[in-house]
Parts: sequence; C-alpha cells; structure tokens
Amino acid sequence: MSNIYKEIQKRILVLDGAMGTMLQQYHFSEEDFRGERFKDYPSPLQGNNDLLSLTQPKAIEDIHAKYFAAGADIVETNTFSGTSIAMADYQMENLVYELNYQSASIAKKVAQTFTQKEPHKPRFVAGAIGPTNKTASLSPDVNRPEYRAITFNELRVAYKQQVEALIDGGVDLLLVETIFDTLNAKAALFAIEEVKEERNIEIPIMVSGTITDASGRTLSGQTVEAFLTSVSHIPLFSVGFNCALGAQQLEPYLSRLSRATDFYTSAHPNAGLPNAFGEYDETPEQMKGFIESYLKDNLINIIGGCCGTSPEHIKAIADVVVHYQPRKVEISK
Repeated sequence: MSNIYKEIQKRILVLDGAMGTMLQQYHFSEEDFRGERFKDYPSPLQGNNDLLSLTQPKAIEDIHAKYFAAGADIVETNTFSGTSIAMADYQMENLVYELNYQSASIAKKVAQTFTQKEPHKPRFVAGAIGPTNKTASLSPDVNRPEYRAITFNELRVAYKQQVEALIDGGVDLLLVETIFDTLNAKAALFAIEEVKEERNIEIPIMVSGTITDASGRTLSGQTVEAFLTSVSHIPLFSVGFNCALGAQQLEPYLSRLSRATDFYTSAHPNAGLPNAFGEYDETPEQMKGFIESYLKDNLINIIGGCCGTSPEHIKAIADVVVHYQPRKVEISK
C-alpha cells in the first residue's frame, strides 16, 4: 500500500490552491514567457502558463513551496494544458513531453524537500490533467449538432503522452480534473490504464468533475450520480468536484456524491463566484467557514482550492481540517 493510502486514512489531506491566480501576481510579459530559448518563436506565447515550467522554473518552484508551507499535503503540477491538443494553440505540440516531465520534476523536488524537513507529514505531487479545449460529446457549431472537433482516440493518444511524461517526472498520483465532458475524462482514464498495463505499475488516480451551474449538471449534461457512474468502472483513489462554483454553492452536489460512492472524496472549489470583473472576492476566512460545513457533515477526504485561491486560503483550510476526522471509507484492498 503506497504512502498516500496510509496518510489519507489518518487525516483529511489538503490539496493546493490556484496556480493561475499566483502566476498573475508576477505580471509576466511576452518576453518573460519566451525566455531566451523561445525569444524568436513564431507565435505569441503569453498566457501559456505551462511553458513557464521551462522559462520561469523558479516561479513555479516558489509557488509549490508556498502552498506546501501553507499546509498543503498535495500540490498539482503546472500541466493543466499539457496535451498536444491544448498546446496546438501555441504551435508547441512537440514540447508536450518536456513540459510535463519538467513540471513534474520541479514539483517533486519541492515535495521531497518538505518531506525531509517534516517526515511525519509526507508531501505528494499530483499530475494535473486538464480537460483540453475540445469536447468529444458536444458540437462547437450550433448549426451542425452532429459535428465533433475531436475523437475519443485522438484524446486517448494525447492523454497517453502526457501521462507517460508525468509518471517519468515522478508524480505520486494522477488528477484528471475540471471535467466538463465525461467522454474526455474517459479517454484520459483509458490512456492511464494503458500506461499502467504497459509498464506493469499502479498509481492512484483522482477524478474531479465540474458542475457548471445551478442545474447541478456537468457541461455535457450529466447529473452528479450519472457522472459518478460513468467514471466508477476503474478503481479510483478519489472522486470529487472542482472549479465553476464556490464552496457554498458546491456543497449540495458534494453531499450527494459523498453518499453515493465508496471512493475517497475530494473538492477544490473556487474562492466564491466571480465578480463583474471576473475576479474572486471570497476571503480565506469566508472560505474556511464554508469548508467547515463539509467537515461537520463528514463529506470529504481531500480538500483544496481552485480559481481565486491563494496560500492564505489553503492555510485557513489546513488550520481547520486538523480538528476533524476524515470521511470513513470501506477499504476493499
């Protein structure tokens, strides 16, 4: 049984907060994104946050360290857009392996440093696998409802490349997150199973869907229970929700999920809902109050933050979870 299985039985694990929110504070310019290596690259690169693992690795390292110092047990790699599908926007498909490998290596180095300092609180790295910018279930063209911009197999091949690089870079678990189209997620899970079989390895898998609005459904139209059923065909480490909603808005859906599954449960909600400027105003103290409601109702095993959250939010969450027991799960190992 790997270390993380032991730790999650002892306590509620804390996931990190937003990478993008932290990177915005650096105000990196086009030149900063390019660095020396890509200074003559033919396409604009500003906004390609994954690239910063190559051109501004110190910033990525510092952000991971801030989250660990705030109390996080798990940090996510800087690889949310680390597939050839998403990198096509920047004509950087050929860099996918390197981007994922370096992002994983940076996070792992920081995790090992913190684990050595505090052996009683081992730190872990989750390889972040985002949803890509295309959907296998829905047409991007309202006039052609039958059209699909991507196939299941194209997604599978892209995800497999990302997964291999993340594992080679040293991640402890894989996090398929911000799932708005479960068919995309199933392609990622299929790719992970392929890699596990080919390499004869086991690696814990976290799955985190996104309830897009008050309808209580994912973008591709699934309810909480339908989403859970769709991803429960393989043994997952955890299943949960992140993004789109704040902790308060997410609670009823998390409650339904928690009652319906024997997997560990996770949540990393946004810092409330965005304001008119697309910014998040929920303070660490406010968010902590909403998260405490999860803890009182015994809904959660892993908790962190998504858009708008910072190390201050994670510290507030870490400070409160120590007073509660993790949600109990029947172990079938």
